[in-house]
Amino acid sequence: MNLFIRTDAQREWLEKLKQKEAAFKERADQIDKLGVFPVENIQELTGLGYTRSTLPASYGGDGLRVYDMILLQETLASFDASTALSLGWHLSGVGELFEKRLWSEDKLEFIAKEVQKGALLNRAASEAQTGSPTRGGRPGTTAVKQGDSWVITGRKIYTTLSPVLTYFIVSAWIEEEQTVGQFLLHKDLEGLRIEETWDTISLRGTGSHDLVLEQVTVGADQLVELGRKAVPAGPGGLPNAWLLHIPACYLGIAQAARDYALKFANEYTPNSISGPISQLPNVQHLLGEIDLELMKARHFLYSVAAAYDDESRRDYLSTELGAAKHIVTNSAITIVDKAMRVVGIRSLQNDNPLQRYYRDVRAGLHNPPMDDATLNKIALSAIEQAKG
Repeated sequence: MNLFIRTDAQREWLEKLKQKEAAFKERADQIDKLGVFPVENIQELTGLGYTRSTLPASYGGDGLRVYDMILLQETLASFDASTALSLGWHLSGVGELFEKRLWSEDKLEFIAKEVQKGALLNRAASEAQTGSPTRGGRPGTTAVKQGDSWVITGRKIYTTLSPVLTYFIVSAWIEEEQTVGQFLLHKDLEGLRIEETWDTISLRGTGSHDLVLEQVTVGADQLVELGRKAVPAGPGGLPNAWLLHIPACYLGIAQAARDYALKFANEYTPNSISGPISQLPNVQHLLGEIDLELMKARHFLYSVAAAYDDESRRDYLSTELGAAKHIVTNSAITIVDKAMRVVGIRSLQNDNPLQRYYRDVRAGLHNPPMDDATLNKIALSAIEQAKG
């Protein structure tokens, strides 16, 4: 990892996170087995100031960029993936809001002060009938103007971080405007509740429950964005680069699987050979393939993030952001699979972390952007370039 550390701020944050490694790894198994939200982890990270790290320095944060975020998120995910992916949505949401200045200045100042005080936020966009908002479906959640207020009704699914969110940024269809609006809703509003529906085999601690909105009434000023997709493109139609927190999480899982397999290979000595299995050619071959996949995935991800953070190069990116997620996620799945081959049948035991990594890493296929959309975009870009 030292190859990818470029600043003192990154080094300092990594040292802070490392102090949490033992405790987070110890809790990870129980979080998974019980399917509970890692409240303690989130509280400790909030106490460290981690949740305001992507807030610009001019607004009271640390001003971390996309590259910084993925570096830290990869490390955090190697400790506990549910904690990392959950907080990744908050960190990326804050980073995107301020980088693109999506709200009016008074709203940005308001939410900055809230984040400084420890508030957590996430977008609530997915719905059962529309699937991922990246597919472009119109939300079934509606917002109706009544006098100086908006009345919002609907249900959102996969609302990650829901047990501790302070604010939900909710997408809703506005019939009279024939467009989608984004509304900033506080957790304590009447008619807003969380229904605990998250019960999967992967990332069981993300608290991605349903958000139920039953005639939630808010002032007109809580309409913070109008006529904009829930998961927007960036400059020049680029996907949202802050979503690179997603592949960073799965890269962290892959790193953890690799580290476990390597340690096992160096320590396991069956009586059929005179030393550890790491001396066997077939095991060395697997370990070599694992590290090669890690190199490819990590270099691609970090080079794309660095290019995005460099405004002089940002506009040259076209399909690389989606490609980074595709490459890293699929490489991570391959890495975990090979790590399990090194460890053998023990990797399937309930007390072995590899079986958790195996389940968790599969979730990456279903985070945006999806593989088919990424490949289609790459193909269309190639076709257009070939036309001259």
